[in-house]
Amino acid sequence: MLKIGVTGGIGSGKTYVCRILEEMGLAVYDCDREAKRIMEHVPEVVGGLKGLLGEQAYLSDGSLNKPLMASYLFASSEHAADVSAVVHPAVGRDFLDFVEKQKGCRACVMESAILVESGLSPLVDRMVRVEASLETRIQRVKQRDGWEEEEIRRRISRQMSDEEAHAFSYDYIILNDEGADLKAQLHKMLREFKLF
Repeated sequence: MLKIGVTGGIGSGKTYVCRILEEMGLAVYDCDREAKRIMEHVPEVVGGLKGLLGEQAYLSDGSLNKPLMASYLFASSEHAADVSAVVHPAVGRDFLDFVEKQKGCRACVMESAILVESGLSPLVDRMVRVEASLETRIQRVKQRDGWEEEEIRRRISRQMSDEEAHAFSYDYIILNDEGADLKAQLHKMLREFKLF
């Protein structure tokens, strides 16, 4: 079974691309959603995060203390690396378990905003990057999340830029500006990946 990693910066439209791929019959694993589940329900991850942040990493109901986690993550790149070292290997194992369960599916997609940075890219056979212009991305995030432009630009600046990403070997780039024919691009990509 072919494993395809789909990545891209905030507002690029990677989730929308993955939704179309799911409609086309591919199984999709959302790393962001599953990481949140893993951080609250996998004992060794819970223990690892408590080791980094203390018992206050979790609220009394067992849910993650998101404000504390966010402030810890954004305090330094070392903190982000420490959290990644706890969470991402567990996400990788969970993805491989997910793949095992997809009997009869032609391909599995891993959706990850930080596919390369997380160290998860070796788990996939093909890497696909979704890109859109900066202005398009800002408008999408404004509409979706209601954030101010300054906050959006700050978050974008902390992610790998398209130019930096091109240093890696992506098997396919999906251009997702307004008016882009995503379905045509995805059909072409899947033909090139010999899935059609």
